[in-house]
Amino acid sequence: MAEEKTLCIIKPDVVADKKQGAVLQQVLDSGLTVLAMEQRALSRREAEAFYAVHKQRPFFGELVDFMVSGPVVLVALQGNNAVARYRELIGATNPAQAAEGTIRKLYGKSIDSNAVHGSDSVENGQHETAFFFPGCRLDQ
Repeated sequence: MAEEKTLCIIKPDVVADKKQGAVLQQVLDSGLTVLAMEQRALSRREAEAFYAVHKQRPFFGELVDFMVSGPVVLVALQGNNAVARYRELIGATNPAQAAEGTIRKLYGKSIDSNAVHGSDSVENGQHETAFFFPGCRLDQ
C-alpha cells in the first residue's frame, strides 16, 4: 500500500448545518490522518482557480457561486491508499446513488450540494493538497 495525500473540502451547506464535526469524525474513524485543517471562506478567485478544470462545463459558475457562499473546512489527509479510501468513505457524487453510511448519503442534499469534495486521483490529491496547504508536500 502506498502512502498518499488527498484533499477533503467540507462544503458550505454542511458547515451551515453545523455537521462539519460529524463529517470530520467519520474521516478520523476511517484511519486517515489529518495533516492540516482550516475553516474559512474561499475567495471567488481561489474557487475559480481550484475548479479551473471545469471552466468550460455548464455548471462551473454555479459551482463557484456555491463554494463561495459560506465557510468551508479544508482538510489535508494522509494514509495508505488515502485517495481510494477517502473516495469510498464519501460515496458517489450524487447522494441519491451513494451507498448507505457514506458521507454524501448522510449529509449530501443533491448532486450540486453533495457535502464534500474529494480528490479523484493520486496526482490530484498531491496537487489539490498543495493548492491550499503549500507546506504539505508528498515528500514530507
